[in-house]
Amino acid sequence: MFDTKEELLAQIQLGEDSRLELKSVTFRGDKITGPHPDGLADELAAFANSSGGVLVLGIDERTGKPSGMSIQELTLLEHWLLGICNDRIKPPPLCRIEKWKLPDAIGNPAPILKVDIPRSLYVHESPNGHFHRMGSSKRKMSTEYIIRLGQQRSQTRLIRFDEQPVVQAPLEALAPPLYERFRTARTRDHGLDFLQKLGLAARDDEGIPHPSVAGILMACQEPRKWIPNAFVQAVAYRGTSPAGADGGAHYQLDARDLAGSLDEQISEACRFVARNMKVAATKDLGRRDIPQYDLTAVFEALVNAVAHRDYAIYGSKVRLRMFADRLEIFSPGAIPNTLTVESLPYRQSARNETLTSLLAQCPVPTDSDWVNTDRRTFMDKRGEGVRIILENSERLSGKSPEYRLLDDAELMLTLFAAG
Repeated sequence: MFDTKEELLAQIQLGEDSRLELKSVTFRGDKITGPHPDGLADELAAFANSSGGVLVLGIDERTGKPSGMSIQELTLLEHWLLGICNDRIKPPPLCRIEKWKLPDAIGNPAPILKVDIPRSLYVHESPNGHFHRMGSSKRKMSTEYIIRLGQQRSQTRLIRFDEQPVVQAPLEALAPPLYERFRTARTRDHGLDFLQKLGLAARDDEGIPHPSVAGILMACQEPRKWIPNAFVQAVAYRGTSPAGADGGAHYQLDARDLAGSLDEQISEACRFVARNMKVAATKDLGRRDIPQYDLTAVFEALVNAVAHRDYAIYGSKVRLRMFADRLEIFSPGAIPNTLTVESLPYRQSARNETLTSLLAQCPVPTDSDWVNTDRRTFMDKRGEGVRIILENSERLSGKSPEYRLLDDAELMLTLFAAG
């Protein structure tokens, strides 16, 4: 919403309405003194409980001009806002936060924070109750209204999350080279029909077509623009802990945010591991290279982490951490359905069925040096991935990998290094 500077400036000139809220921000040193976090949480939840909207932070509400913030204050504001979304609203809304510059009172570019809040699939409670947006203000919802809204949105949630429309994204966000790769010799559909049958597009409540969550993740060149947590954060450390003795940043050997479509994220994450792991050599019966990790197991682990994570959790991303003695992969979300950590090697359940179906159509590069697998596509749906991870890793390192569920919100896998 208001995706260009011109559109946003025009709306600011018109003033606040059901789709726009302006807030000035005050600082005292490194503390934010206004607006009050509870009141801001109420505003965010009101948009999510209605048809969505845009919150602009750092605007003088009287003049409609940026009030002036330093880049450091803007970063502080972003972290503060993330805390409000995650800690003061239940469940946390899915927001898109962007740093923009708009002309101030004398025409100089000044930083602001633009927050897109889409219409939610849930009913959100904030510190002062349940609110929805009416005109340029929020209104507390009656008990009857909350019940009715909950019934409407629970019916909508019967559609899987990866099939839901990303209502803030236009259909043009999908890149033809990325969705045309799913066309086969038997495909007869074109345009929107083709995209909808693949699960790459869906219509909103008003019948307007948008990319689906799966479409953004598999056929958009910049998924993070629309789903901010859709990337892999990869870090390689020198030692066995995230911080060195002096806590210096140089303790990191390599650090990257791996973006792009999901198959590209998996490929780049595998390359990251191959590039940063050590390879020992033995001279027994001739030279033989011994890598720290079995790359087939790493491939399977990263496919599972990216394909089966919960993309509805705001602010959480897949994390890949490499240490001198182990590799850790964190995937957001509890284990789907009735699975347990103990049953993972024996049972399977897909949280994102459209995504896994699309990944099953993506070929693994045949000229890659980062994986050794007989798998032809990224996903085979046979449910053998966890078994391969456990068996291949233990055969190489002598230690069985460990799965842990953290706070019923994140699945952690540890692969131990060989040698």
